[in-house]
Amino acid sequence: MTFRQLGLSIYPDHSIPQEDEAYLELGCQYGFSRLFMSMLEVGDIAKTKAKYQHIIQVAKDLGYQTMIDISPRIFNQLGISYQELGFFAELGVDGIRLDQGFDGSTEALISYNPYNLIIELNMSNNVAYLDNILSYQANEPYVFGCHNFYPQVGTGLTVPFFLACSERFKKHGIHTAAFVASQNGDQGPWNVNDGLPTLEKDRYLPIEAQAKWLFATGLIDDVIIGNAYASEAELQSLAAVNRYQLAFTPELMPDIAPVEKEILFGMQHFRRGDSNALVARSTQSRVIYKATPNAPHDSEKKFQIGDIVIGNDQFGIYKNEVQIVLEPHQDSRKNKVGRIKPEELDLLEMLQPWTKFKFQTR
Repeated sequence: MTFRQLGLSIYPDHSIPQEDEAYLELGCQYGFSRLFMSMLEVGDIAKTKAKYQHIIQVAKDLGYQTMIDISPRIFNQLGISYQELGFFAELGVDGIRLDQGFDGSTEALISYNPYNLIIELNMSNNVAYLDNILSYQANEPYVFGCHNFYPQVGTGLTVPFFLACSERFKKHGIHTAAFVASQNGDQGPWNVNDGLPTLEKDRYLPIEAQAKWLFATGLIDDVIIGNAYASEAELQSLAAVNRYQLAFTPELMPDIAPVEKEILFGMQHFRRGDSNALVARSTQSRVIYKATPNAPHDSEKKFQIGDIVIGNDQFGIYKNEVQIVLEPHQDSRKNKVGRIKPEELDLLEMLQPWTKFKFQTR
C-alpha cells in the first residue's frame, strides 16, 4: 500500500535557519512527514553543504522524508555529474528531483545509484517521458514523480492537462506528488510569489479544499505546501483532511434535526451505482432509519447545486435518504439540511457511481 503524506517546503537560500526549524517542528506536530527543498545557488561549497546538512538533519530527526530540487547549473557549480550523487547522499537527503529531463537511459541508470537515493521526475509534461525511462529498465521503486509549482499568477496547470500528466505516472504505479498554496506564505524560490500551487484553480482557495481535490483524483499520493510559511491554522486544517476518501465539510441549516445530523455525520456514505443526473444518492440511511420520524423543514424553496437534502416523513420509503443536489429542482418531500461549501463544489465531479464519501464537522 502506498501511504499518502503531507509535506512542507523550505528555502534555505532565502530563510533564517531558526525559522525553518520551528516550522518543521510545528509541521511534525500535525503529522507532516515530507519536505521539499531547492538548492538555488552555491557560493562557498563548504558553507552551503554545512547549511543544508544542518536543516536536513533536523528534518530527519523529526521523521521527514526530504527531497531536494537541483538544476543543471548547480551541478556545474559543484563540479559533479548526475552519475555521481555522493554530495547529496552526504547532505542526508532521501532523493533528488530532476527538473530537467535527459534521454531516458540516463535517468534509468541514475535510479541505480549506490546511495539508494530516490530519483524524482517532473510530472508536469504530457509526453511519454516516463515510458521512455521505464523502457530502459529503470529501478522503479526508486522512481517518483512530482509536479511543478507555479509562482506567477495565471501560469498554473489546467485541470485537463494536470489529469492527463498525472495519469501517465499513476498507470505505472509511480509514487506521485503535487503542490498546494498557502494563503499565508510569502516565501518561495524566486522573487515572484503569487502562491505556489500546481493547479491554477487552487491559487486562492483554502488549503484544505485544494488538498481534498488532489487526493480525490486518486492520482496524487503526497500533497506539499509549496510556499513558506503556512500558518498553524492552515497546517491544522490540512492535517484534518481525509487522505483516503472524499469528505465534505458542509454548512448546516439552523433547523437541522438531531436524526439528520446523526445520519450525515455518523454513517459511511456512498453514491449508488445506478447514478442519475439530478442527485447523488446515499440510500443506506433510509433502511437504518426507516422507523425514525423526520418532520418537514426547509423543504419549500428550490434546491440548488450543492444542497444536501434528506427525505422527510412525506417521502414514503425514501424517508431519511441522503441526496446531494446536482441539478436545481424543487421537491417538498425533501428537507434541506445543509450545503456543500462553495470552495468544495468542484468535488462534486468526483462523486462517481460507488464513490465512498463522508461528511465531517471540520
